[in-house]
Amino acid sequence: MDLLMRINKFLNKLLTLIGGLFLIGMILLTCANIFIRQFYIPIRGTFELMGYAGAVVTAFALGYTQFTNGHIAVDILVNTYPKPLKRIVSIINHGVCCTFFLIASWQIIQKALILKNAGELSETLRIIYYPFTFAVAFGCFILALALFTDFLKAVLPQKESAK
Repeated sequence: MDLLMRINKFLNKLLTLIGGLFLIGMILLTCANIFIRQFYIPIRGTFELMGYAGAVVTAFALGYTQFTNGHIAVDILVNTYPKPLKRIVSIINHGVCCTFFLIASWQIIQKALILKNAGELSETLRIIYYPFTFAVAFGCFILALALFTDFLKAVLPQKESAK
């Protein structure tokens, strides 16, 4: 379990770093586009690049947000449950969500392979964009890994720490 937690932490921090670099690139591109537009025509393909980079930033942040329990949870009703029922709800929730994101990742990979085999290019810049689709699939897979780790934490008995 400890090894899985370390792998999960490493991958999520790595993806967060990469997503942060993409976000910095988005900020720089936006600022450059705003500045250049004042004197010349806007940078061609900005909207396209922002969409692809935004997808990567979002997908790469999903797992880290789950890993740090940063997702919004409406647990007003669950907080009133007894501890064993809370555990069962947590097991079901993490199991269903993990399965969902594994299936989502697999389906996104299938779509990326279709785009790759068809030789699809973006409209404005004529760049291949299936790598961005693979990146989103990877982000979903890492979220599924974080959910699986939470699932195992809920299933496996926790040792009580001495106080």
